[in-house]
Amino acid sequence: MRQNRALWLLDRLERTPRADSVIETLRAGVRALPLGRGRDALHGRWLGHPVHPLLVQVPIGSWLSAAALDLRPGRSREARLLVGLGLAAAAPAALAGAVDWAELHRQQMRVGLVHAMSNAAAVGLYAASLACRVRGRETAGRAYGFLGLTAVGLGGALGGHMAYRQASGANHAEEVPHVVSPGWHRVGGVEEFPAGTPVRRSVDDVPVLVVRESGGTIHALAERCSHLAGPLSEGTVADGCVRCPWHGSVFRLSDGWNVRGPATAPQPAFDTRIVDGHVEVRLRREDAGRPDADGRETAGAGAGAAQVRS
Repeated sequence: MRQNRALWLLDRLERTPRADSVIETLRAGVRALPLGRGRDALHGRWLGHPVHPLLVQVPIGSWLSAAALDLRPGRSREARLLVGLGLAAAAPAALAGAVDWAELHRQQMRVGLVHAMSNAAAVGLYAASLACRVRGRETAGRAYGFLGLTAVGLGGALGGHMAYRQASGANHAEEVPHVVSPGWHRVGGVEEFPAGTPVRRSVDDVPVLVVRESGGTIHALAERCSHLAGPLSEGTVADGCVRCPWHGSVFRLSDGWNVRGPATAPQPAFDTRIVDGHVEVRLRREDAGRPDADGRETAGAGAGAAQVRS
């Protein structure tokens, strides 16, 4: 069976480094924007997933509706209003997309650059469409509008490729609760976890980050960052949090909560305990905090502290 031509072109685009210098310049510019806490808002940390796909619904829906009205006579005023609405809504959608794009892998950024160029072309065509409509050149306005809609469709296809084939914006820790078996798992002796040092262990082939604080409290989280699977065990630990070394997402050690983006999803957290000098971890589930089979209560949600048993 022959390979899909479009997928072949996209795979080739992912591997082509020709635009990498441009990408690096644009990336530095986006990262340098003085957005403050607004950066996390644009990432969608408050929403629990990227906000860019939500914002693009307004311009796409407006322009698609305008195209439908352009096929009917006597609806030029309404179509003009929808074209203008789409242009106004494109700016925040583009800003959110740029902020996300600047924190992706290089292969994703290569596709994302063409995605942005296609959408920029769509904005230019719709701006020309609106200008023609305002001047009474309805035929030209409709023509520019349909060209703009074509560019939007191409941009949407590239965005879908990034989301579903390249997994940009997806939660890269979502599978952890589905593959870690229930119950306690021994991950090493207490002496193997120096205070304040992130240590990587494995449970059912799932990487787990274990951190022992100076006071003796032990925390455990899924080790692969929910943003793009960065190795948290290579990150830095400070103020009860761990910072991903790849894109700077910060997670609270006690419960895995993402206190700073670009990660929009928290890290799966594990309960911990010490048995005969060994650290054991258990994936934190809804029944956390209930007594063990032997009647002892384990560390519950939001605690993450190891309990000593003998």
